[in-house]
Amino acid sequence: MTARILVVDDIPANVKLLEARLMAEYFEVLTAADGMTALSICDQTPVDLILLDIMMPGIDGFEVCERLKNNPRTAHIPVVMVTALDQPADRVRGLKAGADDFLTKPVNDLQLMTRVKSLIRFKALSDELRLRAETARSIGLESLLTPHQGRLEDPGMVLLVESRAHTQERMSRALSGIAEITAIADPQAALFEAADKPYELVIVSSSLEDYDPLRLCSQLRSLERTRFIPMLVVAEQGEDDLVIRALELGVNDYLVRPLDPNELLARSVTQIRRKRYSDKLRASLTESVEFAVTDALTGLNNRRYLDTHLATLVDRSSRRGRPLSVLITDIDHFKAINDTHGHEGGDDVLRDFARRVRGAVRGADLACRYGGEEFVVVMPDTTAEIAAQVAERLREAVAAAPFMISATGIAASVTTSVGIATLEADREGADSLLRRADKALYQAKNEGRNRVVGQAA
Repeated sequence: MTARILVVDDIPANVKLLEARLMAEYFEVLTAADGMTALSICDQTPVDLILLDIMMPGIDGFEVCERLKNNPRTAHIPVVMVTALDQPADRVRGLKAGADDFLTKPVNDLQLMTRVKSLIRFKALSDELRLRAETARSIGLESLLTPHQGRLEDPGMVLLVESRAHTQERMSRALSGIAEITAIADPQAALFEAADKPYELVIVSSSLEDYDPLRLCSQLRSLERTRFIPMLVVAEQGEDDLVIRALELGVNDYLVRPLDPNELLARSVTQIRRKRYSDKLRASLTESVEFAVTDALTGLNNRRYLDTHLATLVDRSSRRGRPLSVLITDIDHFKAINDTHGHEGGDDVLRDFARRVRGAVRGADLACRYGGEEFVVVMPDTTAEIAAQVAERLREAVAAAPFMISATGIAASVTTSVGIATLEADREGADSLLRRADKALYQAKNEGRNRVVGQAA
């Protein structure tokens, strides 16, 4: 994971400490000693995250945050307030200013990297969705997406998974002002509850009776109906290994007992607000582009959208020096499927194939039907090695179970061949990248099909 982070603090020692920690994780770090300099940097340079001190000469961190969030050009940049102030009023004021998270000095390394990586993942996904909305504008659609920070104008829906009744009551009381709380002691019942209702946050206690809390987190993240619900784990003192594992599984945030009700409230508000922001992005994008740029049969984006959007992604990756990979996948012997089961049977296979493509790729990846039985997946910020893992996961998903033909009830075995190409920065355009992926696909076909081949430059 790479990103550009701006550290804003008027004390040089604090800046140097944060800079060293972040650079050790290979982040690019910019620094500013006051609020006006920070605003100037954000206005002139793309920034992925801001670590912002509150007490500074001139304008303080609260005002800097307000100006950033009120400027459409910078409103989408996550802001983490890093401060010695830990009074409830300070957190409330920070939330009103638009802060996305808080860290209290002295900053714990695990807390720092957790908050940073979580927010950068969130920004990467929202950037991708916003960029797709810009693509919608470029092909003449008028219903466009405007960046927006969701607000808790309405109470959130929170599912609390906690075995102890007295802890359920205490946490529910702390959150009662911002959410409707459903508290459940049984983890399996909680899983079904989360899949059945539109929850905006799931809080999981690490102290579940006779049940591994990480298993519940993994199940929530893997199910289609719950994969986008934010999760917050409440851990005991000394459970750093559990927290690290939870974050690797896709948990968004964590708290450590004894709980500070104000921190529980602040972090819950942050996660619900991000959920609403992401939901708004997805909903607005769907409304804007589904008819003009969606393949009617499979529900994936069509070639018209791909041709416009891929060029934008390639240009962005080249300018930033970041990797970008493309895979082209083709259903093996598709003509034989049409000949045997008719075109309606072929359509059944195409629809199910598209569903498996969606299930195999990641949230920020762009899956399109390229034409006929060919599909393209564009993977921003993805190396050849990671692209090969995604492609192999797709190949296995296709071969793992037969495809049902609805008219006859026959189960048809289907395989796919996949070709991959990775962008060489400053050396090629979108057409060249697609041609290399197509050559890799052709090679996979010649070598016997049902395989993944990467195309070298």
